[in-house]
Amino acid sequence: MQNIAARIAELDQLHVLLAGLSHKKNSQLLYGTEGSARHLVMAAVRQATGRPLLIVTPDALQAGKVYEDLTAVFGEDDVWLYPGKDLLYYHDLYSASGETPARRIAVLAQLAGKKRPIVVTTVSGLVAKMCPPGPWQEGCLTLQTGEEIPPEKLLVKLIGVGYERVELVEVRGQVSVRGGIMDIFPMAEEQPVRIEYFGDQIESVRRFDPVTQRSLETVEFLLITPALEVICGEKERRRALSLLAEEKVKLAAKNNRLSRKMLARLEELYAQIRENIYFTGMEQNLLYFYEQPVSLAEWFPADALFFLSDPLRCAQAAEQLDHELGEIKSSLFAQGELLTQQVDLTWPYEEVLGRIKLQTVAFSLFAHQGRPVPYRKSISLSAKPVPRFQGQWQLFTHEITQWRRQHYSIVVLTGSRQRSLNVSDILAADGIPAAFARSAADLQPKTVTLLRGSLDSGFILPEAKLAVLTEQDLLPQRKKSRRIKGKEGIRIGDYQELAVGDYVVHEQHGIGQYLGLRTLEVGGTERDYIYIQYAGNDKLYLPVEQIDLVRKYIGVEGKKPKLSALGGGEWSRIKARVQASVQELAKELLALYAARETEPGHAFPPDHPWEADFAASFPFEETPDQLQAIAEIKADMQKSRPMDRLLCGDVGYGKTEVALRAAFKAILDGMQAAFLVPTTILAQQHYRTFTERLQGFPVTVGILSRFQSKAEQKATLQGIRDGTIDLVVGTHRLLSKDVRFKSLGLLVIDEEQRFGV
Repeated sequence: MQNIAARIAELDQLHVLLAGLSHKKNSQLLYGTEGSARHLVMAAVRQATGRPLLIVTPDALQAGKVYEDLTAVFGEDDVWLYPGKDLLYYHDLYSASGETPARRIAVLAQLAGKKRPIVVTTVSGLVAKMCPPGPWQEGCLTLQTGEEIPPEKLLVKLIGVGYERVELVEVRGQVSVRGGIMDIFPMAEEQPVRIEYFGDQIESVRRFDPVTQRSLETVEFLLITPALEVICGEKERRRALSLLAEEKVKLAAKNNRLSRKMLARLEELYAQIRENIYFTGMEQNLLYFYEQPVSLAEWFPADALFFLSDPLRCAQAAEQLDHELGEIKSSLFAQGELLTQQVDLTWPYEEVLGRIKLQTVAFSLFAHQGRPVPYRKSISLSAKPVPRFQGQWQLFTHEITQWRRQHYSIVVLTGSRQRSLNVSDILAADGIPAAFARSAADLQPKTVTLLRGSLDSGFILPEAKLAVLTEQDLLPQRKKSRRIKGKEGIRIGDYQELAVGDYVVHEQHGIGQYLGLRTLEVGGTERDYIYIQYAGNDKLYLPVEQIDLVRKYIGVEGKKPKLSALGGGEWSRIKARVQASVQELAKELLALYAARETEPGHAFPPDHPWEADFAASFPFEETPDQLQAIAEIKADMQKSRPMDRLLCGDVGYGKTEVALRAAFKAILDGMQAAFLVPTTILAQQHYRTFTERLQGFPVTVGILSRFQSKAEQKATLQGIRDGTIDLVVGTHRLLSKDVRFKSLGLLVIDEEQRFGV
């Protein structure tokens, strides 16, 4: 991908842009590009200058696209996503996840460590008021083997920057001490570390698995960041207590219902700060601690570049955010839910732009005037979208021929070398040569260059005589996205699929009980919330539009699950125990696998070319475990013995897709496949998923469950018997005597423990 960025850097417009960066406080506009073309221009500037970048986009969707494209160029170590805060005012209706703050802290760790990263954020991330970098950097600790620091002193330092002392470290922000061993889960790390002492000297530092508690690789040097985004040192504590004391006097003098309510909140906050207790939502009290907060841009070194993507849309997003937060904070303040210093936690958009001292480059599709910082130079660089060929290879080769006549360099990005070879064969059939690129010099006029990689969208740069195509431009498919780990269970498409009393599983908080829908007024606006009860008096109000964060609980019939408590490590411990149980079950099945080795069975042929197309249409990036499971299952299917596999994996790792790849292989060999599932809801979900995934392929999908009418069931049964239905998904109805397959080649049992298997 760096080849393409290097080619773009040769353009005259980029030379003009780079020359403008030699002048201090210069603001420029580059207009005419959008999508991946714009992102590759950003990459070209980074390659040419090596300077840190802060890229601001209107919303999280655009930030994700910029992040994906730049990661494809530079890798994950150089590109970081800084999530903006969805709500900057916390109260009892919301429960914040620890993952998002950890991602922000990871970015702050890069900046505090004097790294030179590319950081992508949204308008909400830019306008949020933050702790100044100085105190936060002072709260960072560096540890290395051989260093002398008494464990009790290190523990005090860690607790002083927000770490919680526990018996067993399981999640970020925790520390435990057992004799001469200290376990720490740093906020900016993916795994916890174990420090072994010899007296007061650090003898070793090793990462370890929080589930198995087994040590992994050795670490020579470690940066431990504060556990929170706000650091409260002695100076900050004194300032906060002084302001709270003044506010206490004023509230006590008013002596009305509202002031008494605010006074109770103030006294609770005063006690927590006086006792030096770190608590959830400390960021809300930032203005009590710091007289001069800063923005994210002020964390960057002076030579960093500030990129503003779609300035007009950013301004609109800022206006909308300001309106929404204005309504919320005024309503909460009027209700006594906010104290005076908890209100203004964001900068006005134009003010924050005026505070930025970095050189600025704005990227827009159209030319416009800069506000509040005028552009001293406007540069035009036009980019066009490429046609979407949707598998129409004659149109594809015709367009390639036209570009070659115009002396274009053509780049085709694919997800694998095999896909590149397939494209090469298609072009060769029309006499068009194609080759793999090794450097930017390979991108010659009239050449078709094959690169392994992915961008959000293809583009044409006429002035560079460059056309870049992606797999989604060639095939009727979506771009593969990096998988975000989540939970499986039964995905809920609508809150009406839930009944009061149903048990649900939240991605971050674990098992709760659905108690219905509540309409609540927040900031003068009424919204619908899903009400979930947790252990004790814990409750969560989840906006209905966030229902994708919840899965319906699947458990043993008639047995009530134990409700989780909000916060703490209970949910992590439960997941660890489940994983251990699955591993034990796998061991018990090994004997059965050995016995089946001697049985004869059907040997499926090697992969059909369509299997590569089907794999390419998967809209996510496969995990290494997924790829390994797919390869092993297909290898088993090609052996002349029955296959009986138990596919184990944590929730959210794509087991269904692995099984679907096997089913597709069986179907291409003239066999049928069946998915047996425990519930009608899961059957409907799988049916929708399979129908969508198999669109464009000559595969007929059927369903059998009580949701189908007798006539529909009769038609499905006939299709199974005569072989016109290739893939059927159903409940225990599939086990009925009247279900007779013409040639069943693969049976998948989903949630096999529900059937007593």
